Amino acid sequence: MADHLEASVTLPSDPASVSAARAYAVGALAEWGLPAGTETADTVRLIVSELATNAVQHTLGQSPTFTVDLVLERDELLSIGVTDSHPRLPKRLPAAVQQDNGRGMVIIRWLAAECGGRLTVRRTREGGKTVRIELPWTAPGRPARTAGRRDSSPESRGPEPGAGH
Repeated sequence: MADHLEASVTLPSDPASVSAARAYAVGALAEWGLPAGTETADTVRLIVSELATNAVQHTLGQSPTFTVDLVLERDELLSIGVTDSHPRLPKRLPAAVQQDNGRGMVIIRWLAAECGGRLTVRRTREGGKTVRIELPWTAPGRPARTAGRRDSSPESRGPEPGAGH
């Protein structure tokens, strides 16, 4: 695999673009060797869905487009970013606030942490923002390892010492 792979798409800030963003991300991952339906692909699809939904719903019509970018570095780190041109940064709602929406960033932050990754929010030079998730990349064919968890089944441990191939 290459040291650096990138995929990027800019879509209109319209609710219909959320499903297009999800499909684009899953398609890029498949091109990079991670088939749809895997746990990692499902996690990325959910993250892209939440970030794209936020870019559409919370920019108050002031961001005509949003951009989804995926970057895979050295087969080790997957970066998922969604950029819009609205200057308002996402806010974390207190747990006591009862709303039907506003929990997307909590979900995303939890997913990132569960996978051993992190979430950052940065302003762009143009005055908007990029919400980025960085996740450890598990190359297809290797068992996924989540921080703090290890699969100890015989199949995941590989051959016993002295076993020939």
